[in-house]
Amino acid sequence: MPKGDKSKYTDKQKRKAEHIAEGYEDRGVGPDEAERRAWATVNKDDGGGNKAGSGRGTHTGHPAAHEGGKKGGEASASRSAADRSASAKKAAATRKRNAEHHVYH
Repeated sequence: MPKGDKSKYTDKQKRKAEHIAEGYEDRGVGPDEAERRAWATVNKDDGGGNKAGSGRGTHTGHPAAHEGGKKGGEASASRSAADRSASAKKAAATRKRNAEHHVYH
């Protein structure tokens, strides 16, 4: 496969790379670098292009998708206990309020 040829990637992988690249560009990364990082992420997630006969569309576990949770945990840990508690109380109140509107049978 020549460098830059994306024919071995599924449509879903191409959409995924496009979406990731947009996210990088929104954060100020140049378009070329954003595209390079996006395809690197798709490769890390899916192990490269998936278009072949047997084994197409196998589950890969999406390792790169776990990075966001780690970053969120760091942000939460840097806040004070009182801030986290207030946020948790607000969330609980919202869930309670929403539960009143949505009666499940």
